[in-house]
Amino acid sequence: METNPCNKLLNVGFSIPSKVSRAIKPDDTIVNVNGVLTGGPEIIIIAGPCAVESQEQLFDTARAVKVSGAMILRGGAFKPRSSPYSFQGMGEEGLILLSSIRAETGLPIVTEVMDPRQVELVGKYADMLQIGSRNMQNYPLLKEVGMTRKPILLKRGMMATIEEFLLAAEYILNQGNDQVILCERGIRTFETSTRNTLDLSAVPMLKRLSHLPVIVDPSHGTGLRWMVPAMAKAAVAVGADGLIMEVHYKPEAALCDGHQSLDLDEFETLMTDLRKIALAVGREIS
Repeated sequence: METNPCNKLLNVGFSIPSKVSRAIKPDDTIVNVNGVLTGGPEIIIIAGPCAVESQEQLFDTARAVKVSGAMILRGGAFKPRSSPYSFQGMGEEGLILLSSIRAETGLPIVTEVMDPRQVELVGKYADMLQIGSRNMQNYPLLKEVGMTRKPILLKRGMMATIEEFLLAAEYILNQGNDQVILCERGIRTFETSTRNTLDLSAVPMLKRLSHLPVIVDPSHGTGLRWMVPAMAKAAVAVGADGLIMEVHYKPEAALCDGHQSLDLDEFETLMTDLRKIALAVGREIS
């Protein structure tokens, strides 16, 4: 008889948080992002630029990804960068642009919030709040977004274990907000040929341990545009509930992460391939 993985992990000292645990809530949680349901039979595609750079860049990219089948638009108005001299985003002006293109296209928007003091502002514009890898263990921020009752996209920390990832989600659920999507975006290992090591084994493990939806970010997971399609297809094959990918109308001119952003034609081709793989594993992409 197969051993329950929760029990096995408990036996080696892994303390599964109660509110995120499938042992406590056996049924899958469905996260509703302004009408887009994540965690059900349909695989959700989130796409858009890493950062909002201009009206032309955002609007042209958003219109194209919607035509190709994206259900949610991503775009950073506030950007955490390793260098203080790198482009940090457009701030509230970027949020206003995101709100404008949502009104035109109907695409819900997800954008990152980096500080508890930004939550109210970003929450006025965004349909879903993203907690980035660097902030996965920013506990005051996790508590603050937990009190908003807005859907939360929680990215795995670049050096976080599965246990630490779930404990971070527990902070949000502990404030009464169960509308949380977990995102595997690659972890830092000794490997240097890719930006991160995309841990696809985390997908079935997280879905086994937790009732929360799990999506994958192959853009940050690899840091290489040419690798994104292969890892996106693999993510669908292993059971991901969705993908979040960086797409830019002119990747070579991007102010942030152009080297890992698909162009519009590449995204359209990938969407065609992803629909085939989704059908092969009993899912669908509309």
